[in-house]
Amino acid sequence: MIGFQEVSEPMLKGIPAIISPELMKILMEMGHGDEIVLADGNFPAASCAQRLVRADGHGVPALLAAILSLFPLDTYAEHSVGLMAVVPGDPVKPVIWDEYKRLTDIYEPEAGKFELIERFAFYERAKQAYAIVATGETAQYANIILKKGVIKP
Repeated sequence: MIGFQEVSEPMLKGIPAIISPELMKILMEMGHGDEIVLADGNFPAASCAQRLVRADGHGVPALLAAILSLFPLDTYAEHSVGLMAVVPGDPVKPVIWDEYKRLTDIYEPEAGKFELIERFAFYERAKQAYAIVATGETAQYANIILKKGVIKP
């Protein structure tokens, strides 16, 4: 099981150490409806990003677990999680998506179904995202968009 606790000890209480100061600032700046992309190592993050956060050496599942421990997903939106759809004809079956579902079920069980977004539409949506986190993830089709929600009392 991948979780942020396995990465390293936090430098602040309750803040996973995998969350860099730059990423924490981005997460705190984001408002309801803003989106953040966790991009795999093949994604053109630098050419798409309005704000780019480097997370080289980290995989998406560990970052996703850490972010979801702090970040509410938008339960008012039809889809609060988007994935880059497999290109038609590509035989790849993204098993990493099962891990994403497992993690959202733990941290944000109301998140619902994931939206599958065609590759070029995903790129365009990523260009509009508040930030892109460039990871070292090697799994194909590991890109994921999270839509920020609100903290409920």
